[in-house]
Amino acid sequence: MTTSPGRRWISFYGDDFTGSTDSMEALMLGGVKTVLFLQPPTRELLDERFPDIQGFGVAGVSRSMTPAEMERELTPVFASLRDAGTPVVHYKMCSTFDSSPEIGSIGKAAELGRTAFGAERPIPILVGAPALKRYTVFGNHYATVGDETYRLDRHPTMSRHPVTPMNEADLRLHLAKQTDMAIALMDILALDGDEAIVRERLRLRLAERPGIVLYDVLDEARLERAGGLIWEGALAGGRFVIGSSGVEYALTAHWRRRGLIDRDASLLRTVGPAKQIFAVSGSCSPVTESQIRYALRRGFVGIPVDAARFAAPEEAEAYRRQLLERSLSVLAQGGSPLLYTAMGPEGLATEELKRRMAAAGRTSLDTGRMIGEQLGKLTREVVERTGLQRFLAAGGDTSGYVTRELGIYALGCLAPIAPGGPMCLSYSDDSRFDGKELALKGGQVGKEDYFVRVLEGR
Repeated sequence: MTTSPGRRWISFYGDDFTGSTDSMEALMLGGVKTVLFLQPPTRELLDERFPDIQGFGVAGVSRSMTPAEMERELTPVFASLRDAGTPVVHYKMCSTFDSSPEIGSIGKAAELGRTAFGAERPIPILVGAPALKRYTVFGNHYATVGDETYRLDRHPTMSRHPVTPMNEADLRLHLAKQTDMAIALMDILALDGDEAIVRERLRLRLAERPGIVLYDVLDEARLERAGGLIWEGALAGGRFVIGSSGVEYALTAHWRRRGLIDRDASLLRTVGPAKQIFAVSGSCSPVTESQIRYALRRGFVGIPVDAARFAAPEEAEAYRRQLLERSLSVLAQGGSPLLYTAMGPEGLATEELKRRMAAAGRTSLDTGRMIGEQLGKLTREVVERTGLQRFLAAGGDTSGYVTRELGIYALGCLAPIAPGGPMCLSYSDDSRFDGKELALKGGQVGKEDYFVRVLEGR
């Protein structure tokens, strides 16, 4: 990046772990050296350990939190990112807009951001990311599965999501259930044409004093145009932005066009194959289902996980020990264990899980956290016992809790495996977990051979 050494242009907080690695990957692909932390880094840590980075992120799990929990989590994080002084501070949410008024509320994040960063300028929201096959058109959001693109309220996974089902594809209407902030739209037509005309269209929308401006994204040209408008707004004081990794793709596209970073400046490389990996999945996505089935046909050893047995703490410990012994047995025989809680959206025993959780005094809203924590403890125990170098976690919430259990304080981006699911390198003060290779993916990320690609390092 052609700026003074050490200058940092962007910081971000990811509302789930795989979303955070997605943003880091997008920046690294664009030539912006970036590190992802599990807690907000101190200025001393940034300056002493990572003096040459131009961007950094904080991996969170706010997507699985209630609004009250989000306020406790995000208030100090936003203050830390504000004080770090980057021109852009990005609240990174999933490219399928996973949220509801009760869990992972993007509206609540916007309100907290307005409090932390001021209300002088509206908050840009950009969700589309053509690299991930996510598109926003006239405010309605679409996502591609295989060769077919679905409106979100007809999406085979998101329309039936067990915690945050998407029953409204118009992001303005969906978001209006979460906040009273007025929402303006820069649609695909408003983003077309001469730059001066596009700026005037935005000015007219801002004259209505909305709290939020939603940007359509259909293709790379409009993505870059939106990135330029967001960057100009940031330099004018509107530092806080909400969106998917489309924000990073948009900004790096604009920075490349303006000559601020090299056009061919990817910082990612390739890695070689591993003899074995340990894989866990807490995802109900049909995409992950196809990946699990493909991996099992290619030699991975499947270990089904009954998530309901994690509901009661006393049973959870004993059950996790059983899973550990089975996993260690597979590894001792030279295999790669693959533990999964579901085979697609119908694969989770939902009613039994709800009954067990209710009996344990929990609600279904705790599901992602419970599964993630237990799979994270299991992964830690496997690494402690075997010293395994490479492992994989599927599912946004699962990836976040798995990584937190490992005592890792930061991640770097090593190599692309699939858009949104890179291979990462761990940083830890504990030598057992330092320098490990982690592949972390959301439920919708990757082709059917993703698990095999991670094993083979391609």
